Amino acid sequence: MASKPRKDVVKNDRRILRAAGDLIRIDPDNLTIAAVAERAGLSVPTVYRYYSSAEVLRGRYMAEVDQQIRDYSHECDTAGTALFDDVLSEWGRIIEVYGPGLVQLRSRSGFLARLNGGDPTMQMLREAWERPIRRVLRANDIDGSYFEGALFLLNMMFDPRELLDLTARGNSMEQTIGIMKTAYLGAIRAWRDQDTPTV
Repeated sequence: MASKPRKDVVKNDRRILRAAGDLIRIDPDNLTIAAVAERAGLSVPTVYRYYSSAEVLRGRYMAEVDQQIRDYSHECDTAGTALFDDVLSEWGRIIEVYGPGLVQLRSRSGFLARLNGGDPTMQMLREAWERPIRRVLRANDIDGSYFEGALFLLNMMFDPRELLDLTARGNSMEQTIGIMKTAYLGAIRAWRDQDTPTV
């Protein structure tokens, strides 16, 4: 049986990730281990014991956020298509906290290329949204073969950059999620009605 990490190890890791998130939001291009150590109140060697480079730390920060939405989705017991609404609302709350940093960390590779290439972040995203999206597809009489296309569309329409752009125009995050949900459902229903080829 694996032993649990020591409390000081967990505490330090959280301090490092919190400091990294703060710096990513402020100046993502200049994220360094030294800057993270200073902001976290830890020594540089201590931070290096957890993360071998700033790039590794960036990846861990992204995974931490993706894990939050995946875990919420898995633990949510909401019935029917309301599950999709609940997971979307949680995504909105996550964006309000982490969004500015996530905007700076978006990959240059295409979504489907990463999804089909086995990118761990994309796998986590799939795990978070597969159950909610498949419920929406079934409720709208849309064949399950459209799932990857629906996931692709969700990733595009609920991108942190675009959600924050809409909230900057005076909409609350709740209103923004509602606006984009209506557009999303309209898009996948149009695919069904036009017998669009699957992505």
